[in-house]
Amino acid sequence: MINFSRSLEPNNTMVIPTPFHERSFAANRRGHWTSWAGYTIADEYTHADLEYFAVRNQCGVFDLTPMIKYHISGVDAEAYLNKLFTRDIRKIKASQVAYVLFCNESGYTLDDGTLFKFSNSEYIFCSQDRHLPWLLDSAIGFDVEIKDRTDKIAALAVQGPTSAAILKRMGLDGIENLPPFQMQSFQYQRDDLIVSRTGFTGDLGYELWIDPYLAIKLWDDLFTCGQNYGIEPFGSKALEMLRIEAGFILPHKDFLPANHVIRVNRGRTPFELGYGRLVDFDKGFFNGRQALLKAQQNGPRYQLVGLEIDGNKPAYDAWIYQNKRKNVGTITSAMWSPSCKTNIALAWLDANAKTDNLWVDIYTNKELKWHKNMVSCKVVKRPFFNPARRNAVPALDF
Repeated sequence: MINFSRSLEPNNTMVIPTPFHERSFAANRRGHWTSWAGYTIADEYTHADLEYFAVRNQCGVFDLTPMIKYHISGVDAEAYLNKLFTRDIRKIKASQVAYVLFCNESGYTLDDGTLFKFSNSEYIFCSQDRHLPWLLDSAIGFDVEIKDRTDKIAALAVQGPTSAAILKRMGLDGIENLPPFQMQSFQYQRDDLIVSRTGFTGDLGYELWIDPYLAIKLWDDLFTCGQNYGIEPFGSKALEMLRIEAGFILPHKDFLPANHVIRVNRGRTPFELGYGRLVDFDKGFFNGRQALLKAQQNGPRYQLVGLEIDGNKPAYDAWIYQNKRKNVGTITSAMWSPSCKTNIALAWLDANAKTDNLWVDIYTNKELKWHKNMVSCKVVKRPFFNPARRNAVPALDF
């Protein structure tokens, strides 16, 4: 039974508790919560910085349950998904997890996500936002069944150097041999526990998918086995820091989904997002194909880049200037990176902007007085942080 005797923050409203809420509620010392897809999850348990370091140095656990999960099945499932997504779904093998995105008829990105393939006739698609009406409309003429299974699957992200060691001690034999973007089913409490080597932190890590009735048991076993491995829960604020270091983009933060823009041309194509490799014109028709052919021919209007910025003040929402004069872009995500020991950001530049002699204006508040600092920056490759352990097979037993 969930105990709500300790109130949430006054400005946060409890919507739907996840199956792990009884444990996350007890662990949340600050009482900071946020809403994701109608669910309440922790924003911070102790402090975002401490939770960030737990993931980078030990192991962190994040409640991933609110991730939208669509179960797609039927004899036409593969053909349907090949029409929906820009990449060639036929090349994805069983037990593989693939990064995918889909566009509207104008070639602008609606959302990205991960596609879990169980067979040619069974998949689960996970996304940030809800898209059931679009998925159903796109399925007209196909023999497929699409169900929103978000509330039927509980999920935890287990991320960090000691994550594999903890899962091994929990009885998941051979977990260290699971390659990145692969999944495996394990027997757990006479039920199936699906484990994928995926995550949004850019580190060694896994995502665990289980029936909600086993959620509390799974949490308890993880934290019991992880006692000597520095296991800690982490919230959305720490995840934001981790995903920026990993160079991952976030809808509504780094780009607006096409169905949320006021003017159509304010959307972004996969080429502008840097995901041209996920557009396969050789596979035949798919949503937005004609518009994307034209977009490829015309070239991108913008370029999404990674920046290193002088100083140690994050350039939140800053403008980018060429030669300190001409505005050529804006920053969407920024932070001081503890792991990289530098100031980093994700930013949009005009497609024709030169990448030398770039400057950003950073405003800082010192004793209630705002100061403007113009500092230099340079374009760098993403990810900013990419440890060898992230892709090592077998995963090292830290």
